[in-house]
Amino acid sequence: MKEEEEKQKISFQTLKGMHDILPENYLYYQNFYDKAEEIADYYGFKPIQTPILEKMDLFTASIGETSDIIEKQMYTLKTKGGDHLALRPEGTAPVMRSYLEHGMFTLPQPIMLWYKGSFFRHENPQKGRLREFQQFGLEIIGESKPIAEVTVIRVLTLILEEIGIKSYTVHINSLGDKDCKNIYRKELLVYYKKKLNNLCKDCKRRFKENPLRLLDCKEEKCIEMKKDAPQMISYLCEACKNHLKETLEFLDASEIPYLLDNYLVRGIDYYSRTVFEIFTEERNGLDQNEEMQKIALSSGGRYDTLAKTIGKRDFPAAGGAIGIDRAMQVLKNKNVHIRSKRSPKVFFIQIGPAAKYKSIMLIEMFRKAHLPVSQSISKENIRGQLRIASKLNIPYALILGQKEVLDNTIIIKDMNTMEQETVSISKVIDVIKNKLK
Repeated sequence: MKEEEEKQKISFQTLKGMHDILPENYLYYQNFYDKAEEIADYYGFKPIQTPILEKMDLFTASIGETSDIIEKQMYTLKTKGGDHLALRPEGTAPVMRSYLEHGMFTLPQPIMLWYKGSFFRHENPQKGRLREFQQFGLEIIGESKPIAEVTVIRVLTLILEEIGIKSYTVHINSLGDKDCKNIYRKELLVYYKKKLNNLCKDCKRRFKENPLRLLDCKEEKCIEMKKDAPQMISYLCEACKNHLKETLEFLDASEIPYLLDNYLVRGIDYYSRTVFEIFTEERNGLDQNEEMQKIALSSGGRYDTLAKTIGKRDFPAAGGAIGIDRAMQVLKNKNVHIRSKRSPKVFFIQIGPAAKYKSIMLIEMFRKAHLPVSQSISKENIRGQLRIASKLNIPYALILGQKEVLDNTIIIKDMNTMEQETVSISKVIDVIKNKLK
């Protein structure tokens, strides 16, 4: 009751669509980052970190002014100096900006980079989709062949497998190059013109501004109309067809499960040729008869024209990112439990002022020996400290009292057998290591 009263006194709460990552949940994120960084590093990707704030023009120029991200979702601000800035809504444009700004194109190509962090979009919060969301992304810049996008897809799927999401399907399509897109856009306009009155409000606007985004609408009636729309694959030039063919052959050779999704488009203007999304499936509830629901965990594609849009030269590139919050939600729904890597095998107990003074030195001894120790230095009573050690299922307790401080010894208590022995402090590390073997 008292706890509820305390909660009611709090007048400040997290903003809508944003959340605190509490200690028990952070274990999931920490495990993800460890796996993702390990795999990315092994495949040759190097870390990069770009600022959370960028010039707004970077995104309006690259993503497209008529995209939902720019029109509805981007957080923008104007500084006292008159600069128009934006909280980054995605990671690819800032990485390309950094690549150009720092002259990475003068280095041996391709440049392979990974990044992680917070991104921001002002959209309606949904399950696993937040206004501040975490992403882990990969970019390969300076490679025009399909091996770039397939490497990105392979690494992203390996990360999902390693964290515990074994079942997934890569949906893949080609948007062609600029010429292919222009021809296809005209065909879409012819098809949708006859259905214009039945489109949703947003799609009526998309019809005029960017017809490709008609295929990305989530409204039920627009999804139904899409089923008979022209398919991009029918309008690909020979070079784009060969690029797609080689990409699919790479996926086959890598044994990555995929589906050729002829209506897959991305809501960002800079994509060309390959686009992909990685889906998993799960039930809405615990009932085994519940219908399976597709969950998008990752997406990306090729963006060969982005460099010229924000710079002066073309540099071929491909990339993709995993939405970490959504992946963590899937793991929790699957009851995948993550254990802390720092699982203490020793609980340190101190009794009396002299022991308390020496406790920090002893704990540091164990840290340097790479032996995790748990403790409750603020407690005074030995029974209370032993009770905590027992609740944590820690096998050994170290007990330091006034006498032990004077003798330069410490008591080792086996929490299973309750047997105990006294050893010299100088030998306690070796004794504990032998016991843990």
